[in-house]
Amino acid sequence: MEEMFPDAGKVSVETDYGVVEAYISKANGNRFAVLPRHGKSHSVPPHAINHKANVQAMVRLGIRDVFATSAVGSISERLPVGGLGLLDQFVDFSTRRLTFFEETPVHVDMTHPYDAGLQKRLEAGAEAVRVALTPGLVYFCVDGPRYETAAEIRVFAQLGGDVVGMTGAPEAILCREAGLRYASLVVATNRGAGMQERVSHDEVVAMMERTRPRVRRLVEKVISEW
Repeated sequence: MEEMFPDAGKVSVETDYGVVEAYISKANGNRFAVLPRHGKSHSVPPHAINHKANVQAMVRLGIRDVFATSAVGSISERLPVGGLGLLDQFVDFSTRRLTFFEETPVHVDMTHPYDAGLQKRLEAGAEAVRVALTPGLVYFCVDGPRYETAAEIRVFAQLGGDVVGMTGAPEAILCREAGLRYASLVVATNRGAGMQERVSHDEVVAMMERTRPRVRRLVEKVISEW
């Protein structure tokens, strides 16, 4: 993420869970914050991301709308490798029970985990800049950092999954708890395990590099018309 948008100034945000580094960028004069969830140069593994600090930092920066981007493995025919998609639901197979409500029994509604208004903005932006975007995807979340087994992918697909990733569910849950509107744009960097010979991090990085111009064009279009 930090390589995708122009850096117009870094900010350090003190939170109850640690310090978060973000930076400010601009699109058509509109300022927006960029917060790389994996830290500088993708140095933080998925199971070690400080999601609580990241989300609280966004709140303290005055942010109310969040467009997340992430790499996923495609496990259905709906999203080809290299394709961009828009999440509509998730199934959380991660084992980390993250919540801001540690002491009080607060049960937030997650019937529709992604904000419909932000989804519409992304769909309209994609049409305007002629970027193909597959909506309505179901995301299966796992802990990582390992990739999934072929048997796990078969189960996820049979249960209705379209894509699989390691960070999306905790982030979406905490954003909802914090009152942030949240939408998730995903890039299919590979097929799930068993659907191709093997899965490698190098393959994921290479595909993210190839799709970066489309992601940037879409996000900047949406923000420039805010």
